[in-house]
Amino acid sequence: MTFSRISMVGLGYIGLPTAALFAAHGTEVIGVDVSQKVVDTINQGKIHIVEPDLPEIVARTVAAGKLRAVTKPEPAQAFIVAVPTPFRENNEPDLSYIEKAAKAIAPVLEAGNLVVLESTSPVGATEQMAEWLAEARPDLTFPQTAGDDADVQVAHCPERVLPGRVVHELVENDRVIGGMSEKASEMSVALYKILVKGDCVVTNARTAEMCKLTENSSRDVQIAFANELSIICDKFGIDVWELISLANRHPRVDILRPGAGVGGHCIAVDPWFIVASARDEAKLIRAAREGNDAKPKWVVEKGRQAILDVLSDDPSRSMSGIRLACLGLAFKPDIDDLRESPAVEIVRDFAHLGCEVLAVEPHIEELPKSFEDLPVTLTDLNAAIETADVVCVLVRHTAFAGVSDLVPERARFIDVVGL
Repeated sequence: MTFSRISMVGLGYIGLPTAALFAAHGTEVIGVDVSQKVVDTINQGKIHIVEPDLPEIVARTVAAGKLRAVTKPEPAQAFIVAVPTPFRENNEPDLSYIEKAAKAIAPVLEAGNLVVLESTSPVGATEQMAEWLAEARPDLTFPQTAGDDADVQVAHCPERVLPGRVVHELVENDRVIGGMSEKASEMSVALYKILVKGDCVVTNARTAEMCKLTENSSRDVQIAFANELSIICDKFGIDVWELISLANRHPRVDILRPGAGVGGHCIAVDPWFIVASARDEAKLIRAAREGNDAKPKWVVEKGRQAILDVLSDDPSRSMSGIRLACLGLAFKPDIDDLRESPAVEIVRDFAHLGCEVLAVEPHIEELPKSFEDLPVTLTDLNAAIETADVVCVLVRHTAFAGVSDLVPERARFIDVVGL
């Protein structure tokens, strides 16, 4: 089967690169987003996110008429849903974005269409989306009732890319495709083979959903071990970086790097999807998630102790007069993405101590609205280091290489990422 027109629902960190790459391979792509600002930006051939190589691809495909953005879905042969799947305060999955996307595309669905859910989702979400589509379009049949003979086929194909390498990995990485029927899987393979050079491995929808959750939960458990190790080493005065380097000389040991916590919309979120649906069974996964969530509080305590040391050395000073430089706000090195970032949480907690916080994040131009009314200033690296009483490295950005040599002797230096 061939696809001449694709609709990408959601034009964020995954949706826009995917849409642009399909367009670059000659397919007409209609991008759909609820934000008029995002739609206008893309239609100008520009992008609203930071991702290497993407600006050139978007500019070229928009100019060629292969990519355009709208706020209301239009008819297409395939619809790829890549919308957020956050969790609520009680760590329960929030599928409201998927529901809204399903109800938005339902009016324009036609017999012969394919709908693929790319959003990382709890087990059963693809089937739930198919139910929402069926409720909105009782005149069409879907695979949960008609299988291969359904008018509209439905599948799940989770993204598995690394921010900063999305353009490359969307093409080169293998894809796991879980159709709700054999026909859905067959159609999905034909769709993704337009751009994917890696293998398209077929399974069922639930296994595909669980596969993505398993990948990220595995990483979370490994990071939790490294983070816990760093706390133990700090207690005993051991250099955790040297320790890990030595331990990794064992041929079957590969310990990851500890950090300020775990962020992003995948590793910091996906394990909760498993825990929410298997509370009694997911003991290790839950413990790892809780351990990584606790790491920012440990970092804040290290910073608080450093501030108290400064005040102890000079009793004439007060907390409000202390300047604390926090290097990095993104959830991982060399990107602008602040979603679920432990660094953001740490900076906010530092600000609530009452000191002046100098935030250094070279990949953004302004602080997010969550910092309003807090004593936090976005500052360049040199200015922050020159005036800070305490310097705390939270993200291993390339721009921070060698920064330890620049910190004045009078300042306390905290490095939780092994810079």
